[in-house]
Amino acid sequence: MALFPRFRSRTVRSLTAAALALPLLAACGSSGDDGDTITFAAVPAESSSTLESTFENVTALLEEETGKTVEFQNASDYAAVIEGMRAGQIDAASFGPFAYVIAKDSGIDMEPAAAPTSDPKKDPAYTSLAYVKKGSDIKGLSDLKGKKVCFVDKASTSGYLVPMKGIMDEGLDMEKDMEQVLTGGHDASLLSLDSGECDAAFAHDTMLKTLEESDQVKPGSLEPAWESEPITEDPIAVNNESMDPELAKQITTILREKANVPAMVDAGICSSEDDCVLPEEIEYGYKPVEDSDFDSIRDICDATQADACKNVG
Repeated sequence: MALFPRFRSRTVRSLTAAALALPLLAACGSSGDDGDTITFAAVPAESSSTLESTFENVTALLEEETGKTVEFQNASDYAAVIEGMRAGQIDAASFGPFAYVIAKDSGIDMEPAAAPTSDPKKDPAYTSLAYVKKGSDIKGLSDLKGKKVCFVDKASTSGYLVPMKGIMDEGLDMEKDMEQVLTGGHDASLLSLDSGECDAAFAHDTMLKTLEESDQVKPGSLEPAWESEPITEDPIAVNNESMDPELAKQITTILREKANVPAMVDAGICSSEDDCVLPEEIEYGYKPVEDSDFDSIRDICDATQADACKNVG
């Protein structure tokens, strides 16, 4: 499947413009500039000022295993991460699945190393869900016709792209058959539903639990009306151009084999399994993924011809 022309797209170009305007990456080095430093970037799934602390054990593991200093960059959006990887200013980064595909298929020499799972016996995967208020007459995607629907962002995998495919499969037109509200975040999507700003809302499968546990949404007040097929989880990708090939290979091996709770306890990174914090409350850790694991995203782009996937050239 020749996807490179498609993903040199409006989205990639707009991401480029946004990234170049951000001071975040302009000042950061990479191992290409400093052989003793690995630059690691991530984007929060929701509004968060504690992203760096959730990756602290992962970055500590990388430091211990490689002997390098890991410089963490808390990016505001995937635009900065994609262009930082392209410019060689980022050595490894956590992506959303769609953002990974955009970056990879736009020509960046990068490979996915691993993705998170809470169950070591299961592949790294999550789902997109359509939520409604308890007791709603919306029982499935076909019931969204004529409704006001909250989505995350047009470049969001589980908050827009996957729902778009599901809605199209029901014979509905997202532009004509419903009123779209783009909220900008998975948490904002569900909070907008809870406050009555929309009739249904899309978000990834762990967001409701997070909002209920933080008392932002009353438990039981929202319920799912639809769930997608599994989507490969957010990968950590390694930049082959910014690092020595042996270091890139070493980082990949570390993430695949040692970035999990039992191994980090054994290595002394964590004192116990109970207090071994990982991003987004991952209970186990990371498992290997390959580029082909994200072909389902490419297939959805082929099927939907979503704006974020289209070539404008």
